[in-house]
Amino acid sequence: MATQDYRRAYIWQLPVRIFHWANALAIITLIITGLLISHPPGIMSSGEASTQFWFGYIRKIHFMSAYVMVAILIMRVYWSFKGNKYSSWKVFFPFDKEGLASVWHTLKHDIFLQNEKEYDYKKSIFVGHNDIAAVSYLVMFILALVMIFTGFGLYSDNATWFLPKMFGWVPEFLGGDMYTRVIHHVSMWGFILFSLVHVYLVFFHDWLEGRGESSAMVSGYKFVRAERAKNTQKKEAVKVKEG
Repeated sequence: MATQDYRRAYIWQLPVRIFHWANALAIITLIITGLLISHPPGIMSSGEASTQFWFGYIRKIHFMSAYVMVAILIMRVYWSFKGNKYSSWKVFFPFDKEGLASVWHTLKHDIFLQNEKEYDYKKSIFVGHNDIAAVSYLVMFILALVMIFTGFGLYSDNATWFLPKMFGWVPEFLGGDMYTRVIHHVSMWGFILFSLVHVYLVFFHDWLEGRGESSAMVSGYKFVRAERAKNTQKKEAVKVKEG
């Protein structure tokens, strides 16, 4: 059986990798603290309530994580104009005929695990994000904006800094604090669902293709077919290493 010749290709630049892991840490922290805020556990203690501030610290960590999320989101938007083609904003809008066909192809064969009649690696294996990943990241970006607006809107009454106070109009616009909280909470579950599917697909492709899908977000490198690496090097400005 013939084997394929692969080359290491530099796909994910350092700012993209920093954004990925910092954003993942911020989201995990926001989810954990957000669940505690929405459903505070009853803790029995012999100490005076006035001397305990553990719930205040949870809120503080939640707000600090929100600031981190905003900062790295701004950085990612900036890098979408300065980075290579794989981090460009253009890849997150695959809504032409070819892109929509690719989304449907990925849904059928990656999510629903249907067999392909004729295998074509160019349709099944992507150097950067596949098109359904690009669409999902666009949706998550919009969802992140919803989280930011509703979260800072709820925080604005207690905030002393100008940034949260800029969103003081949001609860009134959405019909009150209760509706704002519901939207904020539902958006959190959207992040949880996305994270589960994202981790599944990363490990699925790593197992199926063996091209360093998961380690690429640490090293920046993936393994690409030699003939594709040559085209990538000429047309897509990707650094390629032998071996």
